[in-house]
Amino acid sequence: MTHKIRVGLVGYGKAGKAVANILGTDPHFDLRWIARRSANAEPQMHPDTDIPIISIEQQSFDELFDRHPVDTIVDFSTPETLHAYGEALRKRGIMLVSAISAYSEDDLVYARSLGRDTRVMCSPNITLGINFLIVAAKLLRKAAPFADVEIVEQHFRDKPEISGTARKIAETLEVDAEQITSLRFGGIVGHHEVIFGFPHQTVRLIHDSIRREAFGTGAAFALEQLANCDNGFYTFEDLLMRVMRAELAGIP
Repeated sequence: MTHKIRVGLVGYGKAGKAVANILGTDPHFDLRWIARRSANAEPQMHPDTDIPIISIEQQSFDELFDRHPVDTIVDFSTPETLHAYGEALRKRGIMLVSAISAYSEDDLVYARSLGRDTRVMCSPNITLGINFLIVAAKLLRKAAPFADVEIVEQHFRDKPEISGTARKIAETLEVDAEQITSLRFGGIVGHHEVIFGFPHQTVRLIHDSIRREAFGTGAAFALEQLANCDNGFYTFEDLLMRVMRAELAGIP
């Protein structure tokens, strides 16, 4: 890209704030605004910046996109928000990078439909490391389909559901959800482990999220890759494989 990618961030919870910290300081991006369900309880500017925090309850996304144009949306909010901005995004050809883990199948069908008119990437976990783990686990599963597979995920005490990332790993490896073990304690940001049990050896693939800023660096990677793609629906794995194929093609 010859110019900074103009970004609108939707969602300002713990993950959204960490993503704003990364995208707001990365020279490749121009974080134009942050939209949240209510801006009343927060300062109207992101701390130490001039990035406005806008309430999406007080105006439509059509109005927001017209007043503050962006090239892309990064969404760390809720599944319902996709339908609130979807048609406005489609009409303007705005890119979408979504890290929502709780999309229903109907939500994903709608997201894929947006890919007919713009570039869309959806991933339940947007960290670069976890997606590399998924690619590596998929390759090992193909090489050794006879191995036993178990998935362990650990998160902070108050996270109620099995992580979307663990479900994605299980789906990718074609193993049952019963093979996922979930642990909840302390303030763990995120730990995922895939264990392959062979007759005479064990392989463990492990990823730990140390800080939520990892979501920001993952979003930055996704934005840069998606900006060079054709219209369509992509997963983070698609974008990662795109880089890996290009790298392998250049090896003598």
